[in-house]
Amino acid sequence: MAGVTKEESWGEYLRNSGSATWKVSKPFVNGGASGMLATCVIQPIDMIKVRIQLGQGSAGQVARTMIKNEGFGAFYKGLSAGLLRQATYTTARLGSFRVLTNKAIEANDGKPLPIVQKALCGLTAGAIGACVGSPADLALIRMQADATLPAAQRRNYQNAFHALFRIVKDEGVLALWKGAGPTVVRAMALNMGMLASYDQTVEYFKDNLGLGEYSTLVGASAVSGFFASACSLPFDYVKTQIQKMQPDASGKYPYTGSLDCAVKTFKAGGPFKFYTGFPVYCVRIAPHVMMTWIFLNQIQKLEKRIGI
Repeated sequence: MAGVTKEESWGEYLRNSGSATWKVSKPFVNGGASGMLATCVIQPIDMIKVRIQLGQGSAGQVARTMIKNEGFGAFYKGLSAGLLRQATYTTARLGSFRVLTNKAIEANDGKPLPIVQKALCGLTAGAIGACVGSPADLALIRMQADATLPAAQRRNYQNAFHALFRIVKDEGVLALWKGAGPTVVRAMALNMGMLASYDQTVEYFKDNLGLGEYSTLVGASAVSGFFASACSLPFDYVKTQIQKMQPDASGKYPYTGSLDCAVKTFKAGGPFKFYTGFPVYCVRIAPHVMMTWIFLNQIQKLEKRIGI
């Protein structure tokens, strides 16, 4: 096409072919891509967080033990499951959140939404994402916790798809949603904190403080990460305990469900037990949230540049 760059040609091609489909799928594609890119960076911290919750010591102790006994590759164990989780969970939650907020804004005559409506959209998006991503999340937790088990009890999953295949084969299809209850609740709490606070903070930084694009992006992402961590860690702790539990010699599990786990945890260690590993969890969640928003921002800029 004379006088048209490759970028312009590609953008025009996408606009003219399946534009309606792309408009619907765009928020989901962008959300999943940004989450997967962020996961590649944050996987080592997530690995340490899980080991801390399993009672293997402080962040420094866990890191030193992993390097000594398993090598640097241990920090990326379960990466395939992490990426699969983002491809399902984050695709669904960020995509549905943007669809829900756009519909709500239209119903509000284009005016910004109050924080309560944003929180409700975040809760709904979190529930949708968790239901879709629960199998991958289960595979990720099991792969990360496998090395902490006695050799005879290790599952030795090769990758995320092998884990899913083995779970279905050994435990049945419904086992893919083991711990889905706390997973959904945790996701609802996380997304309420993450998504609602991000949109609200962006509006405040731009309209009230007059900050620039980059300062607004970084600042809002940091606020979003903190609230996501504070709201979700208690549910994340219970979810991890449920998903990694093994039956004893008599076939009895330590917890009958998430409520039983929460009650026993509270009796054993009080309310602060649920915040075990909070500094590392916050350090893990906040950067992942920040990088997700930053990657999403860059993806959207690229799409604007090529006209899609």
